[in-house]
Amino acid sequence: MIEFALSKKQQELKEALHSLGRHVIRPMSLDMDRNKEVPESFLRNFMMMSRGVRSDDIAEFHEGTPRKERDPSKPSESNRTAVIAAEELAWADAAIPLSMPGPGLGAPPVRATGTPEQKKRFLGMFRDMDTGPLKWGAYGLTEPGAGSDVAGIRTSCRKDGAHWVLNGRKCYITNGGRAVWTVIFATVDPSLGRAGHRAFVVEKGTPGFEVGKIEDKMGLRANETAELVLEDCRVPEENLLGGEEAYRTKEGFMTAMKTFDNTRPLVAAMAVGIGRAAYEYARDFVKQNYVLTRPIPRYAAIAEKLAKIGRRLEAARLLVHRATYLADMNIPNAKEASMSKAAAGQAATLACIDAIEICGAHGTLQSEHALLEKWFRDIKVYDIFEGTGNIQRVVISKRIVSNLKSF
Repeated sequence: MIEFALSKKQQELKEALHSLGRHVIRPMSLDMDRNKEVPESFLRNFMMMSRGVRSDDIAEFHEGTPRKERDPSKPSESNRTAVIAAEELAWADAAIPLSMPGPGLGAPPVRATGTPEQKKRFLGMFRDMDTGPLKWGAYGLTEPGAGSDVAGIRTSCRKDGAHWVLNGRKCYITNGGRAVWTVIFATVDPSLGRAGHRAFVVEKGTPGFEVGKIEDKMGLRANETAELVLEDCRVPEENLLGGEEAYRTKEGFMTAMKTFDNTRPLVAAMAVGIGRAAYEYARDFVKQNYVLTRPIPRYAAIAEKLAKIGRRLEAARLLVHRATYLADMNIPNAKEASMSKAAAGQAATLACIDAIEICGAHGTLQSEHALLEKWFRDIKVYDIFEGTGNIQRVVISKRIVSNLKSF
């Protein structure tokens, strides 16, 4: 497992972000949850504070283009570095990594599918945020009738001269209300399945592109989740990701969809961070209130439960690092990405449930254990978005069966 060892730079990043999380973010967590926002002033200050500890690799992952020329003979570390940062920030407050300015989940499809001009245009605009206004990108795939089943999207697109006309609705879009652009997936003909799908970068202010409702959620309340409405939205043809030539075959859309292989481990790392926070909270509660070495059956059960939580989270973390290692090596990792997402969402959800049970009735009280109650609300969505746990298990089984056929 030597490839999973952290480099000195990654270890320093982990320690620095953990310190920022403990001393700056965690104390603000409950107020942000209650106020349903992460203040922009805090985000700007946080970006300034973390500037000195962010590596070129993590900047490349989030902004989509490298800060400096990379030796092509050397493998990337951007995915591995990003999940290290994601876990530590989610340990502090999972709304923070989701709310950080930048292209967000919109970056991977632009980076993977966009033309050189599109990459420069849509990713380059995030370089001036040190002094200019904060900016966000977004990723618009989910619809009221199509989430994990990507083939079911119904947002339509048709060519009209030098424009594409889009009609439809997207829902549960992270940072969708404030994004300067959103990658929107649409179809020229639903009967064609994936062959009919197209990906567009739709810019804020485009006529016919409006923000619907901002969702009132159970968890991750400090992070914005929006509905997006497209009504005869005219998108310039140069905003079709990859250009029309990329969609002569299914490869253009499949390339865009392969970005899930990068983002699913990132979401899994956030889940591990939340689960770890609950686990450590329960562990410390036990240390303060019980002497597990005493021969009491209830104490033995508590010790076993803590051990089980720790094993599950560590296994999930190793799957995350395995998936991102393969991604950085440019080795196909669809199965491993789904494994990490499925395992992390389940392990972290069980960690939060068990942590509450370990703390007893007190674990359900906002007054005494408000953070534990918040993590319980936050974690549920991590077994749902970026592909539900059930969908991940379908992907895993298909990949396993496909590999068996090759023997």
